[in-house]
Amino acid sequence: MTSPDTAPRRQATTTAGLRGTTWDPARLPAGTSMTAHALTTADGAPVTGFLFRRGAERSVVCLMHPRELGVTQYIVPDLLAAGVAVWVQGSRAPGNDIRLEHETALHDMAAGQDFLRREAGYAQTVLLGISGGGPLAAFYCQQAARAPEDRIARSPGGRPTGLDRAAMPAPDGVVLVSSHLGQGALLLACIDPSVTDEDDPLSVDPALDPFSTDNGFRPAPDSSTYAPDFLARYRAAQAARVRRIDERARALLARKAAARKAAKADGSREDAILAAFSPIFQVWRTDADPRCFDLSLDPSDRAYGTLWGANQLVSNYGSVGFARVCTPESWLSNWSAFSTNASMDACAPDIGQPVLMIEYTGDNSVFPAEAERLFGLIGAADKTRLRVHGNHHGRAVDPEKPNGQIVAGDAVAAWLADKGFA
Repeated sequence: MTSPDTAPRRQATTTAGLRGTTWDPARLPAGTSMTAHALTTADGAPVTGFLFRRGAERSVVCLMHPRELGVTQYIVPDLLAAGVAVWVQGSRAPGNDIRLEHETALHDMAAGQDFLRREAGYAQTVLLGISGGGPLAAFYCQQAARAPEDRIARSPGGRPTGLDRAAMPAPDGVVLVSSHLGQGALLLACIDPSVTDEDDPLSVDPALDPFSTDNGFRPAPDSSTYAPDFLARYRAAQAARVRRIDERARALLARKAAARKAAKADGSREDAILAAFSPIFQVWRTDADPRCFDLSLDPSDRAYGTLWGANQLVSNYGSVGFARVCTPESWLSNWSAFSTNASMDACAPDIGQPVLMIEYTGDNSVFPAEAERLFGLIGAADKTRLRVHGNHHGRAVDPEKPNGQIVAGDAVAAWLADKGFA
């Protein structure tokens, strides 16, 4: 690992939204076929999965991300070459935060796992969670291991999950690649706490502004220098902002519940309208983790900038970003560190399957201390941790270093063979 004081002044490239994860088609093994499969979940939603195979595989490695669908994932050729089939699946609404809840994403994953066992006939399945796919895989392992009646009955927003009626075959192994601690934990670390009014995206408390030179900020490519007292106030204010949004989401849900109750008791037309109304709200300025700009904080091989790149004005104030458009239900289930069920803190201790965890040493969203914490949380007795040079999706930060995607692919293939999956 290079000291931030001596490292070349490099700027991060955008990796959010699974950018930079596409395979090199020349690396696909000869004889690979792909079939698309339309499935229906236990709660009635349509989902689609894509099965890659060469023939005669007895194990299948399964990739799913709750928010994104990347069929041509960079690691697919390595898995096929290792002798396993590969299943790449989307959720019911990829790219659409207002419909996503992690509890419904479990239904989506379960439909794929059930298909692979019952219809496709695979004897063993391995979940491979990349980035946000890691917490989803951990959440699935936790719930699949429980008796149906013991699974989570209601989402954080209060909706019945129906997980007790879902077939949830347990996987035989888990691979985590650049997995973060959960969408809630990710947002808690990068939300901008200097917002003073949620209805005014331009409102700023100067004492908490992470992009003020008075507070230690320096624009790219120079590393910022934030004082410890500023960082302490900053982190506390981030938690306070998330809790305020939680309160707002719960107030909207309470209003809807009250209107629904009134409407059922022969209420007014206004009650019926409020009972049907599904509010959508915006969460601005969610790309401001100080570690991305002050490279002395939890130092690593990372470049200056975030998953969204090095221009904090575009990433923090622009229309595209984490949690930008939410419903109360999706905020509480996905983005609230204090309400979500899909966190590694809650789920990783319940993973009992063999686990391979690969961290990229130049990651702008999973920092060394977080990777250390995540590995410690994993409950499996059989767990292996590897560090590979690369950014969040394995591309080399240092151009003189090898492509981390290929290094990671080789490592996963070796682990699959060692554990008897390939």
